[in-house]
Amino acid sequence: MDAGAGTPWWIRGLRIAFAVLSVVALVWIPVRNIGVSSFSLTNYLSYFTIQSNIVGMVVLLVGGLRDPVDRRWQVVRGAATLYLLITGIIYAVLLSNIDVMLTDKWINVVHHRLIPIVMVADWLLVGSGLTLTARLIGGWLLYPLAYGVYTLLRGPHAHWYPYPFMDPHHQGGYPKLFLGLAVMAVVFAALAVVVAAATGLVPRLLGRSQKAFARKLAEVRARES
Repeated sequence: MDAGAGTPWWIRGLRIAFAVLSVVALVWIPVRNIGVSSFSLTNYLSYFTIQSNIVGMVVLLVGGLRDPVDRRWQVVRGAATLYLLITGIIYAVLLSNIDVMLTDKWINVVHHRLIPIVMVADWLLVGSGLTLTARLIGGWLLYPLAYGVYTLLRGPHAHWYPYPFMDPHHQGGYPKLFLGLAVMAVVFAALAVVVAAATGLVPRLLGRSQKAFARKLAEVRARES
């Protein structure tokens, strides 16, 4: 299903529904903690999980209401898919048993599991017309790089790090920290390549299956005649 062909109404409706759910999940904790001195809105917004979900929410909402088809928007849509995929994988592998300020189970599920799955499914179902290039991958990776720099610069001043793998004290010093981050950067690059290659994968596979079936049917009819 090519993005330029117009996204079906049911996909656009689901985008809006999940965007609304995402908004509720994003504001739930800050609203509930209004007036609580121990709660830091800046720290809350400094989680990659929260930032990526904000981006995903905007992409889902705009995609549902307007369904843009221009290349710039598709690049943004792909970036949001990558960042939510990273969020889901990192949580499953490294953070599932760690407190990341999302103590409400349903919010945790929405941010770390549901929305990442929704974004990836949307990307697989609706093509973007993008092609895999080094420039595209590099552009997508700028934000995770900027996030890493921001976190490492802010951490010593705020005396707080959002994730253990970004805390030099928890990692036993900066050499081990940077080694771990370098490995993660390679993984992120690989995920970006997968995302770029997988756009519209479902309709592409279905299209090939239909063509193969049509050819097989034509061959059978040719033999019968």
